[in-house]
Amino acid sequence: MSVLPEHVVIVGGGQAGLQTASSLRDEGYVGRITMVGEESHLPYQRPPLSKAWLAGGMDDGDVCLETEDWFAGNNVDYWRGDRVVDLDRATRRLTTASGKTLEYDQLVLATGARNRPLPLALEGIAGVLSLRTLGDAATLKTQLAGARQVVIVGAGFLGLEAATVIRALGIDVQVVEFTGRVMARALGEQMGQALYARHQLQGIGFHFNRRVVGITHAQGRASAVQLDDGQQLPADLVLVAIGVQANAELAVQADLATDNGVLVDAFLQTADASISAIGDCACFIHGFDEGARWRLESVQNAVDQGRYLAGRLMGSNEPYRQVPIFWSEQAGCRLQMAGVATGDDLEVPCGDVRNEGFSVLRYRGARLVGVESLNRPADHMAARKLLLRGLSPALEEARQPGFDLRAWLASAAAVQA
Repeated sequence: MSVLPEHVVIVGGGQAGLQTASSLRDEGYVGRITMVGEESHLPYQRPPLSKAWLAGGMDDGDVCLETEDWFAGNNVDYWRGDRVVDLDRATRRLTTASGKTLEYDQLVLATGARNRPLPLALEGIAGVLSLRTLGDAATLKTQLAGARQVVIVGAGFLGLEAATVIRALGIDVQVVEFTGRVMARALGEQMGQALYARHQLQGIGFHFNRRVVGITHAQGRASAVQLDDGQQLPADLVLVAIGVQANAELAVQADLATDNGVLVDAFLQTADASISAIGDCACFIHGFDEGARWRLESVQNAVDQGRYLAGRLMGSNEPYRQVPIFWSEQAGCRLQMAGVATGDDLEVPCGDVRNEGFSVLRYRGARLVGVESLNRPADHMAARKLLLRGLSPALEEARQPGFDLRAWLASAAAVQA
């Protein structure tokens, strides 16, 4: 049996880092655990910030993942409001911005990601915001109170979720997207078009294949967004939601390999056996997708990898292999995705795309690799089971009118039994 580390240090105070600490205790680990987080808050959920919290349905306490009592009761030392600025792999020592030092036996990089800024000179212009942290959300909510026209740059998860909430407040919303459709990186064309139609019904305007080339301002505050075709969109407020980039600077400083995040193997381990990386900052070899490298930005990925890593540190030697899961609430719909489909994968609709609920099966060759479901939670659960077991309906079956994913799964399970 492998020797357990005496001290596990987790850099990052988000969902992935907290899950690692929690799962270590659940697994029976009795050694020291120290978490270091840049924010002064207790760890909290990020997804509600663009949905229920922004809409006023939740407060700060509702989004907290754990309490002070939990940290004390589980003997997890949490250094809040401090940032690790140096990693010395030779001595296994960390130094923080406040000058504190910390030695580790096993180090977990759960440093997350940060929002990409607009590539424009915006210094001194108020009213151009991003949404990532609880502080960002509080600023946005406050400034929305006096806004009449909001321009959102980016038609991805965050941009469209925020657009839904802001439009429901009676504010005019215009979305600028540099690709030709909504959620082009995450969704296939059929599901993207369905969501687009639902957002249009809410009165949200879209400007596709357009880039922002400037922000007009009056007395130091944003007043309009200038597009590359010369169009000016009036704006009291501009929300930038053009994706994120991994916080991999600490890994770079320590001479660990990076490429779209911290590079780790199928065990979520770097080339240094004492250092692992998980969550939004980790670019890992995905066992589910035949060894391709992925960096996934989702709560479920953070939770799954935190749980997995705790098990591995406790002695498990199985590689990480979990079906990726994503979800979103926007335009009055619940969108759920399972798998790792890409833009080149074949789309097979399951159900009538004109109805309120349907799914799209994504195939790579003859293999089912992903399922997108709109208001069809039962399809989503069936998809997760299918993908985890490596089961795949034949294309000819899936294309038949009335094909039912749940029924097919039940039939396949009966045959296997």
